[in-house]
Amino acid sequence: MNEVLEFLKACGTYYLATNDGGQPRVRPFGTAHCFEGKLYFQTGRSKKVAEQLKAEPRVELCAVAADGRWIRVTGEAVLDERIAAQESMLEDYPELRAMYAPGDGNTEVYYLKNARAVICSFTAAPVEIEL
Repeated sequence: MNEVLEFLKACGTYYLATNDGGQPRVRPFGTAHCFEGKLYFQTGRSKKVAEQLKAEPRVELCAVAADGRWIRVTGEAVLDERIAAQESMLEDYPELRAMYAPGDGNTEVYYLKNARAVICSFTAAPVEIEL
């Protein structure tokens, strides 16, 4: 888990892919957080991505590091409605407090269930990680 979290944080931006009625949708994200040993990300309830996650929770995210390695993480996004999970995320990403607050009805944090990561490069064998 730590290797995946450190990789994503070092990249800064990763791309989250969802399914929108059979049409893939990909958008940039920047929140990668560990809470209770699980990989979390955050979005707003009012965004289309939240609607897509509720309809089809299977996601994949991808990021490329400065050294040319890349990571793909797959799993099922599970909404965690606990205030403690929201507070933990916003403590790690205080810049989001301008738009979100724990318990505001808009802040949504998700963790990845049944998650797997693969770190790849053109020069080494892929490294598979169970989360």
